Amino acid sequence: MSTNVLSTSAAIGFGGVVQEYLWKWENQQLRVVYETLGNGSPLLLLPSFSSVSTRLEVGELAKLLASNFQVVALDWPGFGESSRPSLNYRPEIYQQFLEDFVKTVFNTPVTVVAAGHAASYVLKLAVRQAAFSKIVLLAPTWRGPLPTMGASQQIAGIVRDLVRSPILGQAIYKLNTTQSFLSFMYRRHVFTDAAKITPSFIEKKWHTTQQPGARFASAAFVTGNLDAVHKQSDFLELVQSLTVPLMVVIGESSPPKSREEMNALVALPGVKSVVIPGSLGLHEEYPAVILEAVEDFLFSNK
Repeated sequence: MSTNVLSTSAAIGFGGVVQEYLWKWENQQLRVVYETLGNGSPLLLLPSFSSVSTRLEVGELAKLLASNFQVVALDWPGFGESSRPSLNYRPEIYQQFLEDFVKTVFNTPVTVVAAGHAASYVLKLAVRQAAFSKIVLLAPTWRGPLPTMGASQQIAGIVRDLVRSPILGQAIYKLNTTQSFLSFMYRRHVFTDAAKITPSFIEKKWHTTQQPGARFASAAFVTGNLDAVHKQSDFLELVQSLTVPLMVVIGESSPPKSREEMNALVALPGVKSVVIPGSLGLHEEYPAVILEAVEDFLFSNK
């Protein structure tokens, strides 16, 4: 269960008020950093899960939304500036965290804008309780990289255990978070404009991956241990069970497998959707285009 304590932090993010949410999981206290910007009705802005996950990836989008909303963006436990202990990171942790955080920080159902792998957690919470009034999913995914590439649960488990091991694990992790490898991954399926993948941009991403304990949650994501659902049918069933409006934003250059799954999602009755430039990192690469695409949905009364 959680201990709901809030305290102000001196850290600086994208210009908002940075705070700490102290949350307890199995008798271990985690420090979760979140940032609030703007005035108006509350909006929860969730970054995607990845080896470089941080609330700063939604920082520009937060600034754009802040003219009409009070935007709250967070660093997931195990990522960004939040605590990164060597937990066995799994869906139960993030599902309980999201439920507790929303319950503590907001006193009414809020609009939520969630990127990438955060989608399943948002949908599960929305189906269980009236936490959200509207949902926007940006390039939603439900399956981690290794399972998407066809790795079995057994292989993924071996990789995860190797990365978690003290000496060998750190070495494997460093090889997979070099600046050249990060640049390759961004060019392959995260950004579409190579000119934006500058050395300074990659250096900042690399710095995020080198924080103490960074490999534990990252390994869990990559190997599918943060997949809140394990079948496409289960993911679609969550969407069909929603009672609140849903809009999905798809990048026109999304990887083929991810695009197929997004297409299946937006084919469901009642799901609003739009296709814009970009790929899996569209929330960071094209924030202004996203705002223009979802504005009517966010401000409509339906």
